[in-house]
Amino acid sequence: MPTQTPALSPTLTAPVAPQHPTPMTKHGDTRIDEYAWLRHKEAPEVIAYLEAENAYASALTAPLKTFEDTLYHEMLGRIQETDLSVPYRLRSWLYYSRTEAGKQYPILCRKAALAGEDAPEHVLLDVNALAEGKAFMSLGAMSLSDNDHLCAFSTDDTGFRQFTLSIKDLRTAALLPMQRQRVTSVVWAADNQTLFYSTEDEVTKRSNQVWKHVLGQEPDTLVYTEKDERFGVHVGRTRSRAYLLLASGSHTSSEVRYLPADRPHGRWRLVCKRRANIEYDVDHHGAHFYLRINDTGRNFRLVAAPLTNLASAHWQEVVPHRPDVMLEDVDLFQDYRVLYERDNGLEHVVMTALATGETHRMAFDEPVYSLGSGANPEWETQTLRYVYQSMTTPDTVYDYDMATRQQVLLKRRPVLGPFDPAQYVTERRSARAEDGTEVPVSLVYRVGTALDGSAPLWLEGYGAYGYPNDVYFSSSRLSLLDRGLIYAVAHIRGGGDLGKPWHDAGRMLHKMHTFTDFIAVAEHLIATHYTASDRLVIAGGSAGGLLMGAVTNMRPDLWHAVLADVPFVDVLSTMLDASLPLTVGEYEEWGNPNLKQYYDYMRRYSPYDNLTRQAYPTMRVKTSLNDSQVMYWEPAKYTARLRVLKTDGNPLLLVTNMGAGHGGASGRYDHLRELAADFAFMLSQLGRDA
Repeated sequence: MPTQTPALSPTLTAPVAPQHPTPMTKHGDTRIDEYAWLRHKEAPEVIAYLEAENAYASALTAPLKTFEDTLYHEMLGRIQETDLSVPYRLRSWLYYSRTEAGKQYPILCRKAALAGEDAPEHVLLDVNALAEGKAFMSLGAMSLSDNDHLCAFSTDDTGFRQFTLSIKDLRTAALLPMQRQRVTSVVWAADNQTLFYSTEDEVTKRSNQVWKHVLGQEPDTLVYTEKDERFGVHVGRTRSRAYLLLASGSHTSSEVRYLPADRPHGRWRLVCKRRANIEYDVDHHGAHFYLRINDTGRNFRLVAAPLTNLASAHWQEVVPHRPDVMLEDVDLFQDYRVLYERDNGLEHVVMTALATGETHRMAFDEPVYSLGSGANPEWETQTLRYVYQSMTTPDTVYDYDMATRQQVLLKRRPVLGPFDPAQYVTERRSARAEDGTEVPVSLVYRVGTALDGSAPLWLEGYGAYGYPNDVYFSSSRLSLLDRGLIYAVAHIRGGGDLGKPWHDAGRMLHKMHTFTDFIAVAEHLIATHYTASDRLVIAGGSAGGLLMGAVTNMRPDLWHAVLADVPFVDVLSTMLDASLPLTVGEYEEWGNPNLKQYYDYMRRYSPYDNLTRQAYPTMRVKTSLNDSQVMYWEPAKYTARLRVLKTDGNPLLLVTNMGAGHGGASGRYDHLRELAADFAFMLSQLGRDA
């Protein structure tokens, strides 16, 4: 017989952070910040407070430890720990990654393509070896030289997303003496000697400079400096491999320079000068650059620009702008053009044979799914690799023959144990927002789950930067579904779920739509008897954590429990501090509060500034000490103030990973432990059996 989930320890006293009121005045409005002192990361009292909160959270949830372990082993038991990715071919090699049971990180490998299955394995990078003696390890940029001898790669061992560039000689497995700090992107020129890389500003972490390194030569040459603080730079290469690209972009505008890859010491030339509110990216085919650009409409069109004259008067429109279809990406092959489109929130792949102009669109059966381009580095191929998944279908790798229209299933991620996708149902519904807009919501639940309002429901949201909140498969989520939970994703404005206008409708002075959309989705799910407010859990991270803070202030009665992961909750103070990473570039997403209209608007929703004396739901707030995107002090200040103001007896936890960054633990087992702790806590609040 199942046992009831243990109750949390009721006798503990939560930490109380000292108050040191700091007045902050802007536009005649004075805010008092009692916890500004928590910004001083090196101060012993700050670390002591975070550790006290961690100790409190650990003690309060100690009765759940057995349940956490159960969930962890349950979720781990569905994962094939020793596994191999589908190899892809690049020139004369087959590249793949593999994992080994008990090891936290992947091993990146290759084999000679023509040598058969018994060919010896060459290890490019063993991330486990890189991580030895470190609490955190993340790979950043990576680029292989055209002769396949050299691998340039960057690593971060703190979680602060501050990457160190190294070069490995794959013939000898030795690292070259060259290292560079704060590297954000990297690409080789065609001569196998010249490496271009971008670096970030030491204070703001804005990627602002591009450098050229020639093997065996010092010092490096500064190629480009981006002076506009809204813009960041990135280096790459066209799929044809013929051109190097230097892209400079903000949230609303972009500009690309190009250089023949076989002439790395030449002069970078401009494709198209930046213009306000016009974004574009570039690829190359034959005698043309191809620009995906939103100059005639927000959802982008595709144009061909002759290399002999790139002026817009000479552009040829290939795919026009469509108000109801977002052109998200383009892949060019020697004989085919592949478009990745989003129509009514669903992704599609459209292929065109360049010789004949014949076009076809791939069709998919499920009501909600996600597509992604797989590894397609080869130029001369008629095979497209793509990845498909849904909330009931594990991510699946296919090779699709664009000529014969036949596809081959290469691998579906294994889910160990008694998993049957037919035992789960996925749906797509829509909720009407307060202004009449229909907001999509995707749901998944186990067959037999009661749809009479008695089921608990986990509602996730994000809604920012134009990023689509696409559905995905999670074997760990089965631990929720098998305990009778319904899982839902709200595709709210501010994201890119329905194209660029969907983003526009939830940013700047329209940001409130993000929050009211989420509330409307929740109210719809309650009204249609999927759940009730006393069993509704909501979750979001980063900008989705801002969403959690805002809707909890606005409708605390609507939620039973809230999971806010690295939440961006101190919006006003952060956006008024231009010295912080990301701030100036973010003006195009949130607005510049140095201007009164934006200040006043942010003042209405900034979660920290709108905490008030009222009852709040149960909350689990998570952060990481080395987070460079949402600084740890935002959730710490938020929790400290909320403890003083809340009038209820519901649990409030602040959990800080003291050795990681924005994404939490980097190792796969450590990450699973964090997920098990989240699930155990939320399930305990819903009274689910262990």
